[in-house]
Amino acid sequence: MSDRFAHIGGARVRYRDSGGAGPAVLMTHGIGESLEFWHRQFDALGHSLRLIAWDLPGHGLSDERADAMDLEGQAAVAWKLLDQLGVERAHLVGNSLGAAMSLRMAAQTPGRVGSLLLANSAALGAEVFGAFRLMTLPLLGELMNRPGPTAVAQQIKAIVRRPESITPEVRAAIERNVHRPGGGKHFLALLRRLSTLRGQHTDLWRRSHDILRQLPGLPVLFVHGEHDVVLPVEHSRRAHAVARGSELVVLADCGHTPQLEQPDLFNRLLRGAVERSAA
Repeated sequence: MSDRFAHIGGARVRYRDSGGAGPAVLMTHGIGESLEFWHRQFDALGHSLRLIAWDLPGHGLSDERADAMDLEGQAAVAWKLLDQLGVERAHLVGNSLGAAMSLRMAAQTPGRVGSLLLANSAALGAEVFGAFRLMTLPLLGELMNRPGPTAVAQQIKAIVRRPESITPEVRAAIERNVHRPGGGKHFLALLRRLSTLRGQHTDLWRRSHDILRQLPGLPVLFVHGEHDVVLPVEHSRRAHAVARGSELVVLADCGHTPQLEQPDLFNRLLRGAVERSAA
C-alpha cells in the first residue's frame, strides 16, 4: 500500500487509501501529526473497510494552504479530496484536531456522512495542555517549539500514557514532522488560531456544541482516554450530554491517542460504529 498525492487548488495533499471492500472511512490526525498515526487501523481493517487517511495541509508531506488555517477551511479541503477519490459518502474518524475538523465536515455536508467517531476531540471545551497555552505567546512559543530530540520526546510524552505505544513507524514520522522545514512555524500559527494563554477559543468549542445539537439522527461516538493530559476527558463527557443519541466510551489507562495506545479496542469501536450506521 503506497502513499499518493492529490492536487487540490495547486497544492499537494498526501493520502493513503487501503482500497478495502467495505464503506469508506476518512481518518484525520491531530495537530503536528500525520497519517502514519493510523497505521494500526490500516493493518487490522484495511481489507474489510476502505480506509483513507491524509495529511492535513501543512502537516506530514502535504503542502500548506492559506485557506486551510482554520477548521472550516480544512474541512473544505477534506471534502475536495474525497471528491477526487470518488467517495460520495464516508464515515469520519478523527483524533484531537482531526476530530474537531471532522465535526466541521459533518456541519458542511451532513448528508454525505455515515457516522462520526470523535477521539479525544479538540474544540469541545476551554481547557488544554499547559505547554500549548504557553506556546501561544510570542517568542516563548518559538523557543519551546525548536526542532530537535527534546521536541520529539516532549511530543511523545504528551500524546501517550505509555511510551511503548509509539511504534517505530510513528516515531519516524514524529521525527520527520518535527524537522519539516517550516513545520514549526505552521504548527504555531495554527495553534494560535485555536487557542490563547487562557485556553481554546470560546467561539470554537461553542460552535462545536452547536453543531452537535443540530445533527440529530447522525450516529456520534465519543472516545476519550481517561488519562489524556492534552485535552481533559470532561470535554467529551459534556459534548456527549449535548449530542442527543450519542455514545461515549472512556478508555482506562489511555492518553491522547487511543488508536495507537489501545488499537484492538479502538478498531472494534470503529468497526462497530460503521456497522451500526449501516444497519
